[in-house]
Amino acid sequence: MASDPKSSWSEEENKSFELALALYDEETPERWHNVARAVGRGRSAEEVKRHYELLVKDIHLIDSTKEPIFHYPPTRSQG
Repeated sequence: MASDPKSSWSEEENKSFELALALYDEETPERWHNVARAVGRGRSAEEVKRHYELLVKDIHLIDSTKEPIFHYPPTRSQG
């Protein structure tokens, strides 16, 4: 199955998305339309809202994991 080019977000889009989320908080009327306009590239309000929901889901998954954090072995210079 070919991937939809609009489903992947560029680094530039993600940065614009993050800045827009900081600018347009949950109390902002038409929040998702404003975020979509800030992101540009033809992203719809529904797309940016879904992107946000996936981000929140990922954060919850990371926060809830019971996997230990990997600790890298010391390098030669560290002893």
